[in-house]
Amino acid sequence: MFSFVARDLAIDLGTANTLIYAKDAGIILNEPSVVAVKKVGNKKVPIAFGAEAKAMLGKTPPGVDVVRPVRTGVIADFEVAGMMLAHYLDKVTDNNITIFKPRVIVGIPCGITEVEKRAIRLSIENKTREVQLVDEAMAAAIGSNLPVDEATANMIVDIGGGTTDIAVISLGDVVQALSVRQGGDTIDEAIINYLRRVRHLLIGELTAEKIKLTIGSAHSDFDTLEMKVKGRSLTSGAPHCITVTSKEMRESMSEVVSSIISAIRQTLEITPPELAGDIISTGLNLSGGGSLLRGLEKRLSEELGIKVHRAPDPISAVVAGAGLFLQNSQHYQEYRKNAAEREMLI
Repeated sequence: MFSFVARDLAIDLGTANTLIYAKDAGIILNEPSVVAVKKVGNKKVPIAFGAEAKAMLGKTPPGVDVVRPVRTGVIADFEVAGMMLAHYLDKVTDNNITIFKPRVIVGIPCGITEVEKRAIRLSIENKTREVQLVDEAMAAAIGSNLPVDEATANMIVDIGGGTTDIAVISLGDVVQALSVRQGGDTIDEAIINYLRRVRHLLIGELTAEKIKLTIGSAHSDFDTLEMKVKGRSLTSGAPHCITVTSKEMRESMSEVVSSIISAIRQTLEITPPELAGDIISTGLNLSGGGSLLRGLEKRLSEELGIKVHRAPDPISAVVAGAGLFLQNSQHYQEYRKNAAEREMLI
């Protein structure tokens, strides 16, 4: 079968995971943003991608590195990021013969620089015929099925692996936006630091993530959970196993959660009064993998005094929203025009 034009794609290039959405097909790829590379002279040769590479974290022999090319929502290792995106795009591209490469739209944090935007474009432009960038918060709001076109405030808080994007949206455009480089990875680091400092146990990234998913919480309602954690004792240097409680983990990550709450407050403080009043009625909407932290909705509701809702599928909200944006680009023409003027969409 022959196809003249490759299908359009939306990409959520996240710190933790890369998701790809295809027009009329939905999400066709969801893989960790991780690459295992072997050094051959001065070159980096990829040997594994995604889940296979992530399983190698902390377990590789000399000469093999497991790299996370995206940090805090932006590309930290341009070469490896290019390898990863090329691999994923090849993986989801049909074997049909095509004349034109796909159009691609990529979700980006609202606070990144022009240099960081250019790095994202360069990493995939040889695989595409057109690259567009869209605010992750706007994409998350669309993917969460919020009425972004209406004359009322919709507040979205997208908590990803490396960044938390906060935006107030009305009449199809972003009124106020703020991005903080705190997210799921910061929580993992806080757990690692706590266990090293207080319990004198050294653990790796995979173990920290497992603790967060198993007993991590943001509210005292979940303080009764506990689990056994294996690592290396910093006092004896030998393998060691301890029992940690969800209360300890809540305390270890409290600074990160407080930073996110502070950023939401800051956004509300600069929101026009009429829209701030709307948010009391409509509430705050959560998306992103970080929103799955136990008790987060209740903690935010208690501290901010407003209702908190979570997207039906928070992990895929950004890529699904970017895909809908690409599919119905004319519908969001006003946002595209205003964003281009603000250099938010290139």
